[in-house]
Amino acid sequence: QVQLVESGGGLVQAGGSLRLSCTASGSIFSINNMGWYRQAPGKQRELVAIITRGGTTNYAESVKGRFTISREHAKNTVYLQMNSLKPDDTAVYYCNLQDAVPGTDNTYFNYWGQGTQVTVSS
Repeated sequence: QVQLVESGGGLVQAGGSLRLSCTASGSIFSINNMGWYRQAPGKQRELVAIITRGGTTNYAESVKGRFTISREHAKNTVYLQMNSLKPDDTAVYYCNLQDAVPGTDNTYFNYWGQGTQVTVSS
């Protein structure tokens, strides 16, 4: 089993910044993609940003230019630097990780963190 522990959420005023962290531990085999998703009240969970094992990144249009995802392979950690925050960014943010299934090609276990609340006041 793999456990994901998130930190860094909180309350911030519009225009402010927060940095989220997510560290994986447990029976990790080989981490592929790591990413951040968010879910606002009454809405579906949506992708915020993803980073591949090779470092390629992809962002939701709504956060491009404001958010930056990065990872430290040695620490099994992914970060999300969030700048110029808006009230629309208010949501629970979830860390996601793909861990390769041993002995297979392109088959992964999918793990989620418990979520961290980000609230942006106007």
